[in-house]
Amino acid sequence: MAKFEHKLTAMLRPAVEETGKELLGVEFISAGNHSVLRLFIDHENGIDVDDCAEVSRQVGAILDVEDPISSEYSLEVSSPGLDRPLFEKAQFEAVVGETVEAKISMPLNGRRKFKGKLVAVENESLIVMVDNEEYELVISNIDKAHLVYNHTK
Repeated sequence: MAKFEHKLTAMLRPAVEETGKELLGVEFISAGNHSVLRLFIDHENGIDVDDCAEVSRQVGAILDVEDPISSEYSLEVSSPGLDRPLFEKAQFEAVVGETVEAKISMPLNGRRKFKGKLVAVENESLIVMVDNEEYELVISNIDKAHLVYNHTK
């Protein structure tokens, strides 16, 4: 997650928690003249459209006051879905043994994309088994990661 996304997460997490939801993470996608700020929220009882609308109102008010984004953007609030995005160490620890996909910012052995079994989380790194080979991915080097949904379970 980029530094700007970390800043947004820290700014918005208290507002999301006030609604009784958990802010899993934030994605900011800049696309020319228009950008998208996407928040992923969760709750032990699941997330519905009303939850997303409530969080959107709460967060929208803070964004209007703080104004951290200088360009035009859309705010999207959603549940994590089946291919749950992973942003923080604790989220990775919760899915050890599952299949994950990660894209890293600095290539490792000539590759930037890794899809395989998350074997362990050690210190600030993930150990991912891809084609019978283990790779150590530093969490701070991960641009984007998500759980790979296994429909056969």
